[in-house]
Amino acid sequence: MVLRDGGTARIRPITIDDADRLVSFYEQVSDESKYYRFFAPYPRLSAKDVHRFTHHDFVDRVGLAATIGGEFIATVRYDRIGADGLPASAPSDEAEVAFLVQDAQQGRGVASALLEHIAAVARERGIRRFAAEVLPANTKMIKVFTDAGYTQKRSFEDGVVRLEFDLEPTDRSLAVQRAREQRAEARSVRRLLAPGSVAVIGVGRAPGGVGRSVLDNIRDGGYGGLLHAVNQAFAEDRKEIDGVPAHRSVRDIDGPVDLAVIAVPADHVPAVVAECGEHGVQGLVVLSAGYAESGPDGRERQRALVRHARAYGMRLIGPNAFGIINTAPDVRLNASLAPEMPRPGRIGMFAQSGAIGIALLSRLHRRGGGVTGVTGVSTFVSAGNRADVSGNDVLQYWYDDPETDVALMYLESIGNPRKFTRLARRTAAAKPLVVVQGVGSAPQGHAVRATRLPHATVSALLRQAGVLRVDTITELVDTGLLLARQPLPAGPRVTILGNSESLGVLAYDRCLAEGLRPSRPLDLTTGATAADFHRALGAALADETCDAVVVTAIPAIGEGSPGDAELAQALRSAAAAVPGKPVLVVHVELGGLAEALSAAASTAPQAVGKTPGTPGTEGAAPPFRPAERLPTDPAASAQAIPAYPAAERAVRALAEAVKYGQWRREAAEPGKVPEYDDIDEKGAARLIGGLLARGEGLTISAAETCELLGKYGIRVRQALPAPTADAAAEAARTLGYPVALKATAPHLRHRADLGGVRLDLADEEQLRRAYAELTELFGAPEELRPVVQGMAPRGVDTVVRAVIDPAAGAVLSFGLAGAASQLLGDMAHRLIPVTDREATSLVRAIRTAPLLFGWRGSTPVDTPALEELLLRVSRLVDDHPEVVAVTLEPVVVAPHGVGVLGATVRLAPPPARDDLGPRTMPAY
Repeated sequence: MVLRDGGTARIRPITIDDADRLVSFYEQVSDESKYYRFFAPYPRLSAKDVHRFTHHDFVDRVGLAATIGGEFIATVRYDRIGADGLPASAPSDEAEVAFLVQDAQQGRGVASALLEHIAAVARERGIRRFAAEVLPANTKMIKVFTDAGYTQKRSFEDGVVRLEFDLEPTDRSLAVQRAREQRAEARSVRRLLAPGSVAVIGVGRAPGGVGRSVLDNIRDGGYGGLLHAVNQAFAEDRKEIDGVPAHRSVRDIDGPVDLAVIAVPADHVPAVVAECGEHGVQGLVVLSAGYAESGPDGRERQRALVRHARAYGMRLIGPNAFGIINTAPDVRLNASLAPEMPRPGRIGMFAQSGAIGIALLSRLHRRGGGVTGVTGVSTFVSAGNRADVSGNDVLQYWYDDPETDVALMYLESIGNPRKFTRLARRTAAAKPLVVVQGVGSAPQGHAVRATRLPHATVSALLRQAGVLRVDTITELVDTGLLLARQPLPAGPRVTILGNSESLGVLAYDRCLAEGLRPSRPLDLTTGATAADFHRALGAALADETCDAVVVTAIPAIGEGSPGDAELAQALRSAAAAVPGKPVLVVHVELGGLAEALSAAASTAPQAVGKTPGTPGTEGAAPPFRPAERLPTDPAASAQAIPAYPAAERAVRALAEAVKYGQWRREAAEPGKVPEYDDIDEKGAARLIGGLLARGEGLTISAAETCELLGKYGIRVRQALPAPTADAAAEAARTLGYPVALKATAPHLRHRADLGGVRLDLADEEQLRRAYAELTELFGAPEELRPVVQGMAPRGVDTVVRAVIDPAAGAVLSFGLAGAASQLLGDMAHRLIPVTDREATSLVRAIRTAPLLFGWRGSTPVDTPALEELLLRVSRLVDDHPEVVAVTLEPVVVAPHGVGVLGATVRLAPPPARDDLGPRTMPAY
């Protein structure tokens, strides 16, 4: 796991083979720490102590150790209270816990990490409470317990502080755990991106090659720390290479090395990693290829590499990485294969692919023009095979990085979707996160769990978390530049103006296609002057019915026509006079307007650390001074205006900004998960436990489904089997007319279009006639499996589903039944648990939602009752992860109430969740 300072340690059980390690560890602990542990001078462990502390039954007595480099740095142990004297039928649910941490390792969060893990072990073994006795002077250990967030009780007797606390996780303990996770993982990435010293290992003796290129890039980029070149082939008397100190081994370097960039063949990497670990290197960037991307043998090499690095407490970027970049003025690190240091700016970039990383840097460089401080790069990470450091880690870093305002990510795979969604939601609440996610299978070098969810579903869940998911790297850069340069729009209302009627119409049509609300384009004609643009833009921005402005511009020809620089100054001056609304320009790539719009910003002094799109971000815009007199322009933001060569690109970026702005407003009031007095959670748990006792996984019967759903207030209309016509008649008399006759065979189920459903049968004569027709058309009753069901009020047929996906977690889905969902895939999705606001948005998210709200004069249906049904299904699956699939189909939503006419439930032991429990790094 990652520790508080960003380093790593391994936590594992203490076994009988650890006697020597335990003795060695204890000898390194100070006398004061030993006194705090045993309440008396205790210089050495006796043979009896060693035996006791290394022999555990892992039920009533458990010991864990934190290790670095295979050696103990801390231990924790619990002993169940009264375990030896109690009969097996009555085990105690309380245990005493005690820690010991090496003095040199204190302050790194080791004890807090061990407490999380030992508490998880104890809960699995039926222990509900920990007790600890601590000397009053041992304030550090008291703080470990009190800061954990568990419900606790403190007492003082016989000169000892006794702490007792419940091990059941609380909202506070979970918040503490995740806050520690964020700080630790952010610091681990910061140690990689802002090292005080760097060693490049594998530097060629002659120019060229990967190692020599990276060394040159670091040196030429202006890196401010200590730089070393390492190659075992250097002559012993060689002291430097191109002005950089040269060494044959990392061991020969005097002083610490924070980061090692490894560019040696894969078969030499293990020896290099060992040297780095022994020298105390904090992190590695492995550029070397020949790992999991090369096949099964390479995958084993990759696993060994990760285990080796973690054994020494080092974090690892790569292998097969393109490198990392940090443009901060006090760092200026270009430890990558990019030959030029990008412009400093406010955009963070992450790419798993080196080729895509090159493309992103290149496009951002071209589109940034002369702008610095906003549209340049803050940090860049290309993770290669993503064996250790992943996009999740970088998100943790960007979350509170003051130098990053917008995050752009190209993801070929998501290793832990649950965690990514959680981190993305938190990050997006603070700064925009734009993602391109690969749609094919994960690259060979990536070890990820497969999801059973369609790609469109995963995209919908990412959008629920506030992620702006786009399809191409062009859209990634287009959207990122807009969000970095302009304020968020307050709504979807768009004003279009410019000197090209055709471009205006294209922008208008595209706005409609993207769901925006454009006004009719204002044509300034091809003879428009810079002053005309200035006046029109100023008026549009001052209009309260306008949320954003798209300006279309083509080069004008003739005397008096504005030049690119003059037009850019006019637009920027008008935008600065009425700040707070985004402005985009669609231009024809014949002149230099895009460069002028960008370059103009660099003429103003930069104000570092401001949020883009707010007054004062980059200093005041130079006032516009046309030939004719204009009103005086007040000093305001000199934000650059993004320019796009096509209307569809500009409008698509604007649409993403509108969606993000709406999400930010909704995220401020996320809603709540409602409580329902009629839910019988304990009764449902007993029923589920009894059903699962019959087998590992099963689809339960119709009667059992009705009983289980009923405990959550979900009533399924009774359907009685009708194996014969007489049985059908008897069932109808029981239920009361009118009734429906349905064939439930898989190929006919829910297929009214095939004639397998007959509705509104008013009496026995109609019922028997329908029964005869069904059997004549489709076969014998045993093939049809007919049932009789009471008629529900007429309404709109919908479908509600919930499923637990092994990668994404629990997902609630909703759509209209039939062709809309089955053929067109018109389904909306939300992660469980769903809040009341999310249930409302879920109903309205499908394209066919107007059918629920009185489309073309039809009667609106009872959507509040539908939303309550969605919330109850969400609660059922969230409360009982053994419910791995629920399908309610059809759900008839009537003008008053809903009727669930069909339901299936599948139970199984829930899949393991790696986003719960103690903090750990992904297993490898």
